[in-house]
Amino acid sequence: MRWLVMGSAAGFAGLVALGSCNASSIAATEEAPAPVTQPAPVAPVIAAKAAAEAPAIRKDFTLVGELTQGGWIRGQVPSRAVSASLDGQELPLDGQGRFFAAFDRDSGTSALLTAMLADGSTVTKRLTISPRKWNIERVNVARRSGGPSAAFMERRRPELAKINAARKVNAPSMGWAQDFVWPVKGRISGRFGSQRIYRGEPGSYHSGMDIATGASGTPFVAPADGVVTLAAAKPFSLEGNLLIIDHGNGLNSAFLHCSKLAVKEGDVVKRGQYIGNIGSTGRATGPHLHWSIKWRKARLDPLLFVGPQS
Repeated sequence: MRWLVMGSAAGFAGLVALGSCNASSIAATEEAPAPVTQPAPVAPVIAAKAAAEAPAIRKDFTLVGELTQGGWIRGQVPSRAVSASLDGQELPLDGQGRFFAAFDRDSGTSALLTAMLADGSTVTKRLTISPRKWNIERVNVARRSGGPSAAFMERRRPELAKINAARKVNAPSMGWAQDFVWPVKGRISGRFGSQRIYRGEPGSYHSGMDIATGASGTPFVAPADGVVTLAAAKPFSLEGNLLIIDHGNGLNSAFLHCSKLAVKEGDVVKRGQYIGNIGSTGRATGPHLHWSIKWRKARLDPLLFVGPQS
């Protein structure tokens, strides 16, 4: 006796006995077997997909930034590079082979990038650094001589030591890889690189950018992610209430003459976060924010990080 599974709306209805069935009746109840199809080959498909998703091999450096005095670059080394340098200075690489470098206000017009590959060979790239025309004011008076007093330097030396220590911190921040934002919008009352020359003797150039808003107490924000490495407990003799933020990879920002600091040393800040208020503390003729940027020992133009105000 043969058993056939019957289906119904309620599911399987059970087993129904098939009595005296001949061969022809049994054949009528059975479906013909489906044709056998061969599966598509899998290996070529996987290989093609892997090839499409594999990162492109970089044979040269890729760069963005401002190739000019006081400017900067972000870049990525060639594939299989294990180290990189700029004019012999080592450039730390992140997990994607990215790096940051910059050019001092008085840098030369040429620099050499070098990458060492895993096989011991090197890839080099010669950079042309464009010179800038600085705002130079020639004054027909002698530069004040004598230097600062002993009393002033007694107060000043500890301040300089704190500033230098704060700038040497290498914070674990990726702010250097971000697009910077304006800490505050306002009139640019002092430009980076401007300088006075006293009867042929150059004075110190302006190491940052001054942004005037017309009122003390205006809040300002962090231009990029970073870690606070200095928040002056009391006003410094020249800088007043001073704040320094390390953006990682040797890049840091300083904010001078603040009326209030809203963060403390060790705080991690995010781009656009409120960090203080503009003031005129220290040696300042009116309320403004002096914003300066350094990479290692190179002084940089903040305007080249943010572009014109929108």
